[in-house]
Amino acid sequence: MKSPHHAHDKKTELKQLVQTLPNLPGVYKMLDKSGGILYVGKAKSLKSRVGSYFAKTIEHAKTQALVQRIDNIEIIITRSETEALLLEQNLIKNHKPPYNIILRDDKSYLYIYISTDKYPRLSYGRGKGNHVQGRFFGPYPSAHSAKEALLLMQRLFMLRSCSNSFFAQAVRPCLEYQIKRCKAPCVNLVSQEQYQDDVAAALSFLQGNAADMQQLLVEKMEAAANELNFEQAAFYRDRLSMISNLQAKQAVFRLQGEADVFAIAAQAGMAVVHILTVRGGQVLGGKNYFVDDVNLDNKTISERLAEFLLSFYFQVSDDLPSEIISSVELEHTKTLSDLLYEQFAKRTTFKHRVSTHRDDWLNIAKLNADNALAAKLKDSEELQARFFALEQILTPVSNRVLHRIECFDISHTMGEAAIGSCVVFDRGGVRKRDYRQYAIHDITAGDDYAAMRQVLTRRYSKQPLPDLLLIDGGKGQLGIAKEVLVELGKLDDTLLVGVAKGEGRKAGLEVLHFIHHEPLDLPADNKALHLIMQIRDEAHRFAITAHRKKRDKKRAGSVLEVIPNLGPKRRRDLLNHFGGITQLIGASQEEIAHVKGIGKTLAATIYKALHT
Repeated sequence: MKSPHHAHDKKTELKQLVQTLPNLPGVYKMLDKSGGILYVGKAKSLKSRVGSYFAKTIEHAKTQALVQRIDNIEIIITRSETEALLLEQNLIKNHKPPYNIILRDDKSYLYIYISTDKYPRLSYGRGKGNHVQGRFFGPYPSAHSAKEALLLMQRLFMLRSCSNSFFAQAVRPCLEYQIKRCKAPCVNLVSQEQYQDDVAAALSFLQGNAADMQQLLVEKMEAAANELNFEQAAFYRDRLSMISNLQAKQAVFRLQGEADVFAIAAQAGMAVVHILTVRGGQVLGGKNYFVDDVNLDNKTISERLAEFLLSFYFQVSDDLPSEIISSVELEHTKTLSDLLYEQFAKRTTFKHRVSTHRDDWLNIAKLNADNALAAKLKDSEELQARFFALEQILTPVSNRVLHRIECFDISHTMGEAAIGSCVVFDRGGVRKRDYRQYAIHDITAGDDYAAMRQVLTRRYSKQPLPDLLLIDGGKGQLGIAKEVLVELGKLDDTLLVGVAKGEGRKAGLEVLHFIHHEPLDLPADNKALHLIMQIRDEAHRFAITAHRKKRDKKRAGSVLEVIPNLGPKRRRDLLNHFGGITQLIGASQEEIAHVKGIGKTLAATIYKALHT
């Protein structure tokens, strides 16, 4: 560990650096000793803002941890606060500094789309990427709500959802046709004109014109009944019922409006933002985000929400609504509007005093934020108790305050398809966006020590070390980890602990191994042990999931290569037809036989090879 004298010199050096900073707006980057960016911030006055980090009154634990790791500070002066905000968000998006507001679930939202093909496809995807041309509807914050809406649309309008390659090679109707979720345009069981009518009806429905759709279905149902085509009349009746059920669910929301509604709740140093997404007058869903920042104690609730809002639109959303409704009044909305215009090339209106249906939306968002915070505080109490217990039992070994823990595990089957996993926990719980998987190459099959050496070297030659590094294994794996850190010159940057199974390799009997101390055997009811087991089990789950996926793909691919009469072209045609090896494994023998150039005999051989 660093000597107190060295730490004192560095702090003095940084304070002297602060004195040379200008009283101008700009962006500052806090760097660790390897030059990695720890934190990016913006300021009206760089000198004043950066200097506040070295005040004696700082109590926020995460801020203290940040200051301890700062080795250098770089600044970029800007002409205005707007420029500083824009630069700050771009740097955060590109570098993902560990101490900035990082959205733990930063997946882009789902959209339902209708493509522009001759026979348009109804499907969903994340973001409005260039992978498909068409009309997009959403965004849906919840994958469940998007998939539920898509399923309803398929049952209502029976548009195809298959990939273009599957559509082009189909020779008979698939299961979707049998269960009445597609009219099988792939084999001409519906005319192009009738299919386009269904597409037009789907577009109209997605745009909120349910009343027109209902009237059309009523007319078709009555016409079918008059012609004594009762089966067709029942079909239209069922579609009318689906629409009525959907409207009943959303009756209170059948209004015009397009907005993202932000409600923030804060307590005990924790803050949560609930975002309710409204498009075409319909509430498409909501999502909770827990604000994770080093400066929560020094900011007003309005400042917290404003900074989160920018992070959300720069990191997650690719859709800006015409209105942003917030539970608190936001300052500098003109600056926020300018920044969002730079990102989306469109203007939005900020509101915090609303009435009628907008007030209903805001109240729903507030209710969800309050409930999420209450649940998180309850979970957080247990998590903090576990962290505190772990710090206490590790005190004889190290006095480190634990803010970040990383754990490694190796998974393989008799040496095949080896995968190394790294999972990350901090005081807020799991940090899934920081998880990593490492495919292991060029080692002797089954050599776990070589696998661990390779994974640790690849990670920590580029990444900073956590406060606590857990290795799933006993003295042998711990020795390998020590050798790697010594070679990298980073042994003193972390506390290294091996987690080994105890007597009988039973869960709950784990033993902790250290480099310079005797092993520690914790009682089964110890909260520190519960935290270690939670992290270790998550690392194992993450590794074995990736390993099985890699192993199964490799095995299936290898099986295809040794099947007689199945050359490269036929293998490629098979995979293109089904969209991948996973889909091929799930196909029936009859479906495989319908692929061009395969036939019944070869299909039987392929099916048997894939399933034995």
